[in-house]
Amino acid sequence: MNLTYKRATLEDIDILTETRIEVLRAANKLSADTDMSEVERQSYNYYQKALCDGSHIAYLAFDENHFVGAGGVSFFQVMPTYHNPSGNKAYIMNMYTNPEYRRLGIAYKTLDMLIRDTKGKGITAISLEATDMGRPLYEKYGFVKKNDEMELPE
Repeated sequence: MNLTYKRATLEDIDILTETRIEVLRAANKLSADTDMSEVERQSYNYYQKALCDGSHIAYLAFDENHFVGAGGVSFFQVMPTYHNPSGNKAYIMNMYTNPEYRRLGIAYKTLDMLIRDTKGKGITAISLEATDMGRPLYEKYGFVKKNDEMELPE
């Protein structure tokens, strides 16, 4: 195995978009025949804009030329708070590892690169939404569960 990691560019938009759809199918337990065409189109448009303006960073993992994993972080701003005077926040998303390559440290390394880049921008407010499968990884890295956030359902 010869693993390499690279920061994604516009040249990688197809891999990023395909991976996004695969992650969403798995996280939402959607069948392969569920129509994801609108989400796919919007994801492609998102990556096209966000990779250029710096509001999203992604890393890809390869074994030789074979794509085996990915992860991304989206940057956004909210009103400043006492604990976050800049209001800048980061949201880790789209963490993926090919099933044949799981439990080899690929997701941890990808997460670490994303966190380092985020902290390098001076952003310390970092959050994510964890699946049952991903939760042990994030806990190992130091993420903790928060109970004070609420969401208005559709």
